[in-house]
Amino acid sequence: MSKEKKKIEKADLMPTDIYAESRKKIRKNLVKFKKNRRIALGPYATFYFESFETMLAQVQEMLHIEKGGEEQLKDELIAYNPLVPNGKELTATLMFEIDNPVSRAAFLGKIGGVEDKVFIKIDNEVVKAVPEDDVDRTSAEGKASSVQFIHFKLNDDQIIKFKSNSVSINLGIDHKEYSHTAKLTDENIKSLSEDFS
Repeated sequence: MSKEKKKIEKADLMPTDIYAESRKKIRKNLVKFKKNRRIALGPYATFYFESFETMLAQVQEMLHIEKGGEEQLKDELIAYNPLVPNGKELTATLMFEIDNPVSRAAFLGKIGGVEDKVFIKIDNEVVKAVPEDDVDRTSAEGKASSVQFIHFKLNDDQIIKFKSNSVSINLGIDHKEYSHTAKLTDENIKSLSEDFS
């Protein structure tokens, strides 16, 4: 479905009672689907690559939990539709996960601007991430948010290379306080290639 759908609409959602009945199975299937779309980078960063399916599930879950009806639905669609890949990009939620609140605050205080230091390297070609511009994710004091929403916008040649299964693809952050790269596995590449139309 992800190749065709670029935007979640009301018609895509299950009625809340049917979702409640099917929720356990839906969530189990989603965990399986997301497995190859989750990439750890260094000790604290994890990228969760989004898709139509993951964002639809997120909207459905928010409506299930908060029960805000039609009014909430509008807000959820405004919040999550920008993270549905448009066919020429990959989108990801980047989370810095540190359990200890003191350590987390100290770390986030050092990595301001990290959202501008994220990249994918396709062979030797670097594609810089573009942060979602809904809010500023680094405060005026230079403290980064623990959650970042980013887009990797690829041109046609880069998409062909990405999908070719014959190039090395690396995901990275190149910040002076946090510099790490990870090579995407064949499973990662196969799953993420589905996002391109």
